[in-house]
Amino acid sequence: MTDRPSPTAVLHEGPRALSDAQVREIEESNLADVLKVDIDDVIEYVHKDLKALPDFTTLYRKYLKQRWDVYDLDFSQDVIDWQEKMTEDERQSFMAIASGFHHGERQVEIELPVFMIGASEEEKLHIAAQIEDEARHTVFFDRFYREVVGLKGDDIMDILDASFPWVSETFVGPFGLLAYQADELRRHPYDERARVRYGTTYFLWIEGVLALSVMKVTLSYARWRGFLPAYYTGFTATCRDESRHVQGGMKYLQDAVRKDPSMINEIHDTLRTILYTSGVNSRQIYYEPLGWTQDEVRILFFQQLRRKLNDVGISLSPDLEELLTKVQPVLAGG
Repeated sequence: MTDRPSPTAVLHEGPRALSDAQVREIEESNLADVLKVDIDDVIEYVHKDLKALPDFTTLYRKYLKQRWDVYDLDFSQDVIDWQEKMTEDERQSFMAIASGFHHGERQVEIELPVFMIGASEEEKLHIAAQIEDEARHTVFFDRFYREVVGLKGDDIMDILDASFPWVSETFVGPFGLLAYQADELRRHPYDERARVRYGTTYFLWIEGVLALSVMKVTLSYARWRGFLPAYYTGFTATCRDESRHVQGGMKYLQDAVRKDPSMINEIHDTLRTILYTSGVNSRQIYYEPLGWTQDEVRILFFQQLRRKLNDVGISLSPDLEELLTKVQPVLAGG
């Protein structure tokens, strides 16, 4: 077990500078060595190339080097930690976050192909790799729920159905919007405005803000407690995969706005929809058992949002700036 850092202190720190050695460790570690990688470094690595985004072929080459085998993970220690060391409150909080990922990975696995139709050939390589990543992540959570949590089912959909009661509106709302936008793209796959709306919801908010934020919550908990080594390994490798997805998605949005500056209105309108509905929660996630408060997690969301947009040169409209000011809590302490 490591000393638990204060989330508030971490939120005050600002961007971390990664050394060349840390970057190599993140990019080149095999699955066994991923356990040694600090999740905060991986999340910072996501932002490393946002100001000079790599092209889609480069991202595809990274994918080829970073693929990992979900069946190489050994969950035997995780079973002991889950059953004998974690409290019931910790397990319930963990399930609420993990279930959102479980369903999110599967939804993107089946819906991202519609975004590929209108893409460039180079982007199609990257998206095809991402779909394979999402399938691997779905199997990762299927194994975790079967072997560690103990959910029963004959097939993958049985386990998805069994984990659904833990999914909160934190995940349901954005993924419901994404499903609507995916249907729009099925009908109009070459509509660039529809593609930008989909890209804003998925690449910017779901992957760039929501996923990276709650990854930090669960993985910092696992690292602090010294629990769930296979989960930490697999989910950190998942976060490394997400770095490619976010960089590719933000490159798409950046290119779209550069080609047609009016596309920024589609980004702003989509963010308004997400932010105005983000406070409607009948099934909330309680982060406190994992060491975070609700306010700290919301601040993390908005920090992640601002960093993505700032790094790729996309500004917020005045009304969105005002909205963020109203809904963002104030950090306590120094």
